[in-house]
Amino acid sequence: MTTQTPAVADNAGASAQSTWTCVLFDLDGTLTDSAPGIVDRIDRALTQLGRPIADKSDLFSWVGPPMLESFEQYGFTPNEAIEALDVYRGISEAEGPWSGSSVYAGVPELLAHIKAAGIPLAVASSKPEYQVAQVIEHFDLEQYFDIICGASADETVSAKADVIAEALRRLHHRGVDLTKTLYVGDRIHDVEGATAHGLPVIIVDWGYGTEAEAQGAIAHVSSAAELETHVLG
Repeated sequence: MTTQTPAVADNAGASAQSTWTCVLFDLDGTLTDSAPGIVDRIDRALTQLGRPIADKSDLFSWVGPPMLESFEQYGFTPNEAIEALDVYRGISEAEGPWSGSSVYAGVPELLAHIKAAGIPLAVASSKPEYQVAQVIEHFDLEQYFDIICGASADETVSAKADVIAEALRRLHHRGVDLTKTLYVGDRIHDVEGATAHGLPVIIVDWGYGTEAEAQGAIAHVSSAAELETHVLG
């Protein structure tokens, strides 16, 4: 995966009512409500590893950032974090990374309308790419996306800015017009990762971020219908 970004217009200050030429979406907390399943798998992984169980409300902050990073912030050494990731990944593989997840209300219709308007769509998630593809396919959303992009399998390349860079590179290779590209997410990692490439961000209120994490976004929305208005006008 590369962090080199194709040239895009300086559209960070663009109006949310602009005609977008491309829209990138986060996955967890934006397209899918995945926290119940993720938190449950983290809880069981910590139990298997003999570690103290964190309060489940605290574990919600793990949803969105790279899981390897979250284990390290919890107190694991780098090598222990890799072992913990393997345990977590084993649980996920046994049940499917979509286990305990659901698609947010109105999202399929939103994607269908944007696709019908001729605007290319992509997923750019810090979840491992093979899992992103599995989740998107499981919920029958792959028909809407030109590109599905995620972290490397070992999550060593998983920073949101790097994943977005790779998504932009692939879109550019396909000849997609990136002059007015929008990113849609729910966490501060989305805002920081997108703005690193000059992309404006819309934050969805139904995700896992706090109000403070929306700082720097051009808008925040409370429903798929409201998001559609911002994207299609």
